[in-house]
Amino acid sequence: MKALYALLLIGLTGCARAPVEVAQPAPVSFGDYRLQTLAQIERNRHFQNPDHTLELAWNAPREWVPVQPNGRGVLLVHGLGDSPGSFVDIATQLASRGYRVRTVLLPGHGTRPADMLDVDINDWRRTVEQQVTLLRKDVGHVYLGGFSTGANLVVAYAMDDQSIAGLLLFSPAFKSNVPFDWVLPWLAKVKPWLRQPASAAPQQTSLRYQNVPTNGFAQFYLSSTAVRSKLALHGFDRPVLVVSAAHDSVVDVAFVRDSFNRRFPNPGSRMIWYGNLANELQSPRVLVRSDQLPAEQISQFSHMGVLFSPDNPQYGRQGNQRLCWNGQSDTAYQQCQAGGPVWYSDWGYREPGKVHARLTYNPYFAWQSEVMAQVLEAGAQEHPGNPGIGGGDANDSNRLNPRSELAMD
Repeated sequence: MKALYALLLIGLTGCARAPVEVAQPAPVSFGDYRLQTLAQIERNRHFQNPDHTLELAWNAPREWVPVQPNGRGVLLVHGLGDSPGSFVDIATQLASRGYRVRTVLLPGHGTRPADMLDVDINDWRRTVEQQVTLLRKDVGHVYLGGFSTGANLVVAYAMDDQSIAGLLLFSPAFKSNVPFDWVLPWLAKVKPWLRQPASAAPQQTSLRYQNVPTNGFAQFYLSSTAVRSKLALHGFDRPVLVVSAAHDSVVDVAFVRDSFNRRFPNPGSRMIWYGNLANELQSPRVLVRSDQLPAEQISQFSHMGVLFSPDNPQYGRQGNQRLCWNGQSDTAYQQCQAGGPVWYSDWGYREPGKVHARLTYNPYFAWQSEVMAQVLEAGAQEHPGNPGIGGGDANDSNRLNPRSELAMD
């Protein structure tokens, strides 16, 4: 059982109980939603730095309005313990191709881990539903994307909404590879934390939570059972991109691969598999790339690394957010923290004579973006329409440079 706690705690994430928030009315626009959420973050966040600029930009919902809109929009939903900023590189790519892109902040996130003690999966579902409704007012066709738990939420929603044109799924967590995860909803009632907040390990960074209450993991479990139940009944016939790392430390990626083959039959769908794959499991729709890159000191790909460009200022090759807490010895952790030489991997990988930090970027990001564009174009061909519908105007006063609000350089 201890192994269950440890793996769930580390792989999916990324103090006193916080005051209960008064329920906000449903937002009437994305701008309204963003302002409400920013105010909540500023009021409740446990800021990690005196300068709050990066933390507010990374944790707040954001919109990218393209210079040349194509009439289509993408809503992106982050994972457990994570934040909207995890999509900054993907959103920038999408906006450069004409898509209006929005990110959301799931309730319980963006402030402090304790704010997830009472969150409910229906709060997350409500956020997705509200933002799909708002995005549909501004674009002709809506696509959904998600990372990990966020992927579970968007698949479950899209299975019931035939108007969704396609899906982008990054490290989807349809099924945990940890046994006994079914105990989490009951465990949350008697053990609020798997790792007490008073422990020496970090609780959060400027960009994500490092510790999550048991209830957060319980809600993740409910999201995974919900999506598996829907997939067991019927498939999703519109184009889908699935991106998985073969050595993902907490996701049963074999189940994800099997679900792709059986439940996402569209000929325009693609699965990107980072790692080795036996010849008999390969197909034209499954694109395989090695996750062992000694020239970059990469031993294997990670759950989170698929999201980020090598040039990302926080998580890229020269990024300032090195994740040293990676299941190693205290000595290795200290060497990593001191800036010593490291290799990169997913959580828990060890190799004699090497210190491993978490891999936080994707060396194949540019290629992955091209595959993503091809899958989205397949969805556009199946949902033809007037590309100007809801596409906005190039002279719109709300038009953003894809990086203008973040000021992260």
